[in-house]
Amino acid sequence: MNRRTLLKNLLYTSPLLVGAGPFPVREQRKPIRPARLREGDTVALISPASYAEDDAVERAYRNLESLGLRVKPGQFLRTERGYHAGTREQRYLDLHAAFADPTVAAVWCVRGGVGAAQILPMLDYKLIRRNPKVFVGYSDVTALHVAIQEATGLVTFHGPVASSEFTDYTREQVRRVLFEPTDELLIQRPDTYPADEAGYQKHVFAGPTSGEGPLTGGNLTLLAAAAGTGYAPKLRGRILFLEDVGERVYRIDRMLTQLRQAWDLRSLNGIALGIFADCQPSEGSRSLTLLECFQDRLGDLGLPLCYGLPIGHIDDMCTLPMGVEARLDAKGVELRLLASGVV
Repeated sequence: MNRRTLLKNLLYTSPLLVGAGPFPVREQRKPIRPARLREGDTVALISPASYAEDDAVERAYRNLESLGLRVKPGQFLRTERGYHAGTREQRYLDLHAAFADPTVAAVWCVRGGVGAAQILPMLDYKLIRRNPKVFVGYSDVTALHVAIQEATGLVTFHGPVASSEFTDYTREQVRRVLFEPTDELLIQRPDTYPADEAGYQKHVFAGPTSGEGPLTGGNLTLLAAAAGTGYAPKLRGRILFLEDVGERVYRIDRMLTQLRQAWDLRSLNGIALGIFADCQPSEGSRSLTLLECFQDRLGDLGLPLCYGLPIGHIDDMCTLPMGVEARLDAKGVELRLLASGVV
């Protein structure tokens, strides 16, 4: 192996040489919009967090191919190390390879789980900025969305992981945001949400009825974990969206308290709460209701605030371009994208 080849291999395999902790830059960046997707495009399928079982990978292939996309698996997609999809090094190398590959138009995460935050210090944000592409996922992928958006200005997409159940609503939202962009897009709740489940009901809190700003946010657990690190999002003037799944109300209370004490939430222009699935307290338990918790922790901020948008660990979910201007209609429980996330 010659000296040049050795150096190249070191640069792409050593976590000490790629990234060096928190973001190298923190100034406000103008959004970079990746190219829209077209049928026939190649999408890299990676797992930057937890290991995906065979049936999840097979479903991911079916979903992406049903959109007319060609799937190119990451080199370490099927690597297993406990609950992770391989080592930290293998996971970040798959992400780097996907962004560096000129034949790849999009990078789609097969699932979330746990572990995405581990690779944040190892990422080459300059590489990602030089090669803007559609990047899609949610849940644990929140850590990557926020880091990439803040460090590079790239618009990334909080949407279904490739192994999600692609319902008609979910598929339509993906197409309207990634394949068929328009200058404005109204995102409304589907009429399929069960009326008898409290977690799916919409609710409007007292306060301002609308606000505008760039979108940021994601999974509450991941955002709370980012508090106090160099990988937290900027909030001033933004619309923050939140969702979670399977959390007890007291834990949601604690995480929201952590955000209040770590961040200046009053600098936001609005908070859009998605569906917090399986988070309702059991009947007769000594607990606040989910809505009482939100009222207690967020209701006094004087911001547009509503619950029940199609964001979360749910079958019918929207796709949100993070970093793009949006208007939150808290009274109508709607979001209007004011610009396309792709070009």
